[in-house]
Amino acid sequence: MGNKCHSNFEQLVYLWVNSHLKTETAMAKVLVLGAGVAGHTAALLLKRKLKKNHEVTVISPNSKYQWIPSNIWVGVGRMTSDQVTFGLDVVYKKQNIQFRQAKAISIHPQGDKSRKPYVTFQYTSPEKKGETGYEEYDYLINATGPKLKFEATEGLDPALGNTQSVCTFGHAEHAWDNLQKVMAKMEKGIKQTLVVGTGNPTATCQGAAFEYILNIADEIRKRKLSDKAELIWITNEYEIGDFGMGGAFVKRNGYITSTTVFGESILTEYNISWIKRAGVHKIENNTIYYETLDGEFKTLNYDFTMLIPSFSGVEMKAFDKDGKDITSELFAPNGFMKVDADYTPKKYEEWTAEDWPSIYQNPSYDNIYAAGIAFAPPHTISKPMQTKNGNNLFPTAPRTGMPSGVMGKVVAENIAERILNNDHSHKHKASMAKMGAACVVSAGYGLTKGMAATMTVFPIVQDYKKYPNWGRDLNYTVGEAGLAGHWIKIVLHYLFLYKAKAKPFWWLIPE
Repeated sequence: MGNKCHSNFEQLVYLWVNSHLKTETAMAKVLVLGAGVAGHTAALLLKRKLKKNHEVTVISPNSKYQWIPSNIWVGVGRMTSDQVTFGLDVVYKKQNIQFRQAKAISIHPQGDKSRKPYVTFQYTSPEKKGETGYEEYDYLINATGPKLKFEATEGLDPALGNTQSVCTFGHAEHAWDNLQKVMAKMEKGIKQTLVVGTGNPTATCQGAAFEYILNIADEIRKRKLSDKAELIWITNEYEIGDFGMGGAFVKRNGYITSTTVFGESILTEYNISWIKRAGVHKIENNTIYYETLDGEFKTLNYDFTMLIPSFSGVEMKAFDKDGKDITSELFAPNGFMKVDADYTPKKYEEWTAEDWPSIYQNPSYDNIYAAGIAFAPPHTISKPMQTKNGNNLFPTAPRTGMPSGVMGKVVAENIAERILNNDHSHKHKASMAKMGAACVVSAGYGLTKGMAATMTVFPIVQDYKKYPNWGRDLNYTVGEAGLAGHWIKIVLHYLFLYKAKAKPFWWLIPE
C-alpha cells in the first residue's frame, strides 16, 4: 500500500513538473503593430512579463518614438524634435524586442498551408525600403493608430502649402518655420490673421488644436505683437469645450461649471474669437471654406492656419486561408478594428455605457486585439448632428494619450496571462465608460510665467444610469487653470519619455 501511494505521488509530481516545464518552454510570439503610446506600452509590458521564453516583435513604419503631446511646443519653437523623440531600435534592442521598421499591409488570421497566422508588411527603413516580408504570430495587437486623412478635406494636406499641422514632430517643425514668417510680418506692422481648429466636419483631437492656439497667443503676447494679430478658433463642436466627449460639467474653485464656460473664458482671456458648429470642407488661396450647422456656406481669410484632419484606420486588409478578402470581418468601414463593443445601430437616446469595449478583443479571432486609436468605437460620445444640407457635423470620439496607454497595458496583461497561465478570463479591463482621463492643456511656456488648464474627467464616456445628474462623477471631474498646471505638463513630458525609454523602474510610472 505504502509503495503504491509513493508511486502515485511520484507520478503526480512528474506530471505537474512536466506540465509546468511545458508551459514555460513553449514559445509564444506576440506581434505588435505600431509603436505609439498604446503599442509601445504593450510591447514593453509584454516583454517584461514574458521575459526570454517568449518573443515580442514590433512593426512600425517610424524609426522614432514621439511624445505627441509635446509637439505643440515644437510648433511654437519652445522645444526641438530631439526633445520629443528618440530612436526605437536602441530601446527595443536593450529590451530584447524584435523590431521591423515597416508598414503593415495585410492580416492573415487563419494562416495558410505553410504558415500559421501572419501579417505581411513593406519595409520603410532606408536600407530595405520597398521590400516586403511577413511575420507569423500567436497573438496580434493592432496599435497602428490613425491615418491622418488630410485628403478628406480638399487642400488640407500640409504638403500643398495651404495649411500647417502639429500631428507629427516633422509637421510641427514646419509649422514653427511658417509661424516665424508670420510674426516677422507682424513685427513690420503688417496685421495677420491666424486660424486654428478642426479641418474636417468630423475631426477629433480638438484639445491639441486648442492647446496650440493658446501657445501661439502666448508667443505673440510675449513679443508684444497682440495688436497686429487676429486669432480665430474654428471648430466642429456644437459648443466650445465639447472636446469630442459631449462636453462636461466640472468642479472649479468649489463651483460646478461647464467646459463650455471653462473653454470660452480661456479663449477670451487670450483675446481669441471663435467660430463653432463649422465644418471645414475646402482650403485654398488663403481662404477656408466651411459650412455651418444652419446650412450656410461661408469663407474665412487667413495668413496662417493649423487645422486638425479627420482620422481613419490605416487601411490594412485581411484575407482568409484561401485568399478571400475578409476585411469586413476584422474592420469597420472607417478602417478601425472591431472589438468587443456593441456595434448595433442605435438612436442617440439609446446609447449606454455598456456599448463600449473593455478588453479590446476582436470578436471573430480571439487572439487579435486592438488598442488606442486603432479600435473602432461603437459610436461617437458627442451627440451626432447634421447640417440642414444633410452633412455630418460633430466630433468623433477621442482615444488618445492616457486612455491609449491604459488600453495598451490592459491588452498586454491579458495576453501575458493567457500565455503564462492559460488564463482566458480577461480579468484586466479598461472601458472608456469606466475609465478616467487627465488632460493638461498648455497655454504658455515658462517655469515662472507658464500656464496650463488641467482637467480630469471620470468617466470619459458619460454614464447617465450611474450618474443621472451630470453623466460623470463630479468628485473626480474637476478643472483648474494656472502656473501649477504648467509645471505638471513639464513633469509629465520628462516622466513619460523616461518611461518610454524603459529606464530603471520605468514600470512603476502609471499610464
